[in-house]
Amino acid sequence: MLRLEQRPQPSKTMLYITPILAVLATMVLGGALFLAMGINPFDAIYLLFIDPFTDSYNLSQLFVKASPLILIAMGLSIGFRAGVWNIGAEGQFIMGAISGGAVGLALWGSTGWWILPLMAVAAALGGALWAMIPAVLKIRFNANEILVSLMLVYVAENLLAQMVQGVLRNPEGMGFPESRNLARNEPTALPDVFDPLGIDAGGVVMLVLLAAAFFLLQKHAMGFQIKLTGESPRAARFAGVKPGVIIAVCLGISGAAAGLAGLFELTGAAGKLTIDFPVGYGFTAIIVAFLGRLNPVGILLAGVVLAGTYIGGENAQFALKLPAAAVTVFQGMMLFFLLGFEILINYRVRRVVR
Repeated sequence: MLRLEQRPQPSKTMLYITPILAVLATMVLGGALFLAMGINPFDAIYLLFIDPFTDSYNLSQLFVKASPLILIAMGLSIGFRAGVWNIGAEGQFIMGAISGGAVGLALWGSTGWWILPLMAVAAALGGALWAMIPAVLKIRFNANEILVSLMLVYVAENLLAQMVQGVLRNPEGMGFPESRNLARNEPTALPDVFDPLGIDAGGVVMLVLLAAAFFLLQKHAMGFQIKLTGESPRAARFAGVKPGVIIAVCLGISGAAAGLAGLFELTGAAGKLTIDFPVGYGFTAIIVAFLGRLNPVGILLAGVVLAGTYIGGENAQFALKLPAAAVTVFQGMMLFFLLGFEILINYRVRRVVR
């Protein structure tokens, strides 16, 4: 018979192997799911996991999809390390797009290199201020930040719907609920940097902020306080760490990162604000953060993998008539297996003879 036996200390090897096991298990169970749906599992797995990394056109789109996921996941991971669970990054993503987009639309017709940076500042502030709502309620009333941040997603979605039907609606759009196309307006469009890989200015900013997050967590005193708070809140209090400051900093960083991701999506791939602007990046980024082990380098790799499933899922919908919801189920499986294999870090499977 088999039984779980606690390890003397957590396994560093399993810490890095479990994400790979989670992906492999997802492919196996996902293949069985596709087979039950009457879809060739090998074709589906190929389109989801192989084709996005081998086809030249898909490669050009890979970083476009990965950049916002990585940026949001980077911000979330800082909070997760401190035990601050921001689940409402999707709402902060939307508010960043609204705030930055409003600045760009207000300056429509103006020219100057400073317009896009000003939009980025507005987007970061919009996302951060939206994240400050659960932060203040947590600090002042000990409200659960998971529930508050999640509920604010639906508030942001309704606010977006009101904006695109009201003050931000395109006056030349024949009444359709959408804004002007910011990606087609030179001062507000996100410039390309390396087109073959789809790296634009937003991708460059993401890489810079990812390096800054690595420095914060590894070299800065605030990073030490964040990690200490997550690992031992009691020891952190004895060390003089103020929980309220950590909560505000973590939610502020994650909100600003999500807001920037919203602006980059608006001025790049999406182009304009619509009722359907939310694409679920804020929720998928949670999977990216955990798949990357809350480590900036791991998040970079995990973001590319999850972006591949987005591109592969779109291709599979056309080629195999795969339902769009199947991709979401696939991503959920990955998180499920990742959390399940976590047990192997602290426990090992032993064969016991009766």
